[in-house]
Amino acid sequence: MAYTLPYSDLPENIQYWQGLPLSLNGCEVVPLDYNAGKTGWIIYGKKLNKTILSKFQNQLAMPMVIVSSWKIKTYQIVRIAGVMPKKAKSISLALGIDVSPIDNLPSLHSPGLLVMDMDSTAIKIECIDELAKLYGVGHQVAAVTEQAMRGELDFATSLRKRVATLKGAPQELLQQVKNELPLTSGLTYLVKELQKRNWYVAIASGGFTYFADHLKQKLKLVDAYANELEIKNDKLTGKVTGQIVDAKFKARTLQNLAASLDIPIEQTVAIGDGANDLMMIRIAGLGVAYHGKPKVVEKARISINYADLTGLWCILSTSLLSEG
Repeated sequence: MAYTLPYSDLPENIQYWQGLPLSLNGCEVVPLDYNAGKTGWIIYGKKLNKTILSKFQNQLAMPMVIVSSWKIKTYQIVRIAGVMPKKAKSISLALGIDVSPIDNLPSLHSPGLLVMDMDSTAIKIECIDELAKLYGVGHQVAAVTEQAMRGELDFATSLRKRVATLKGAPQELLQQVKNELPLTSGLTYLVKELQKRNWYVAIASGGFTYFADHLKQKLKLVDAYANELEIKNDKLTGKVTGQIVDAKFKARTLQNLAASLDIPIEQTVAIGDGANDLMMIRIAGLGVAYHGKPKVVEKARISINYADLTGLWCILSTSLLSEG
């Protein structure tokens, strides 16, 4: 027969909770005999503790069955049974934590492929903005970016207009930005953990090859695709050469890489922050918006809003626990 215990008896640190699974309903906790299989959803975050979880459940206004909990580095993860309620996303945003459904995820028990956006995803900056600031044309680039954000320009047009402002810039500016390239927190950890599991990682970026190739070498990526800046006499010409890496190119890259590496599309992940990433996010086995623009967060099934890139490992790690 099930017995109840007061929520107040549980430690603040979820890591030390005993007797999972537990049914949490207001101030009462009931231990359960429950097998969740591969279904459910997770709540995760650096500051996730008993108090935050209680606030979450109160705002959800329905019981939650806590199946299991574990930690990834400094992130506490709690797995919840059932279908993730629609309002879970908005509640998590208000509480500064992240949520994600975990049904139909790629498995870490089999090889897979992650295709990442670069600017504002794998790295913390937009390289063209940094180049423009150094060359003294930051305001001009910002104006074009604003036009693109309003939907007045497509990606290829906005890219060409922004690159045109860099005409005459010395090539050394590229080296200067590369020397101070800030990798997104969790990137190196995520890539290494995936590679340990026989996963491939690639970059498909609307940014530039100069920086994408640097990341490919540094992180031992399987491939990197980006736009190539034309350089003559050690100066930027204000033009890009070759095919523009737009939304269609990114989606095609994911499909072609998966096919060439013999990875089923169900075993692919795409992650990015901008509208240019939406097409590959839609077709991947798992598509994730990372600190995305509002339109991307709205359209992606899963979004990481607070966690760094370790958050993607938090989501994928559920396959290790649910499959034994």
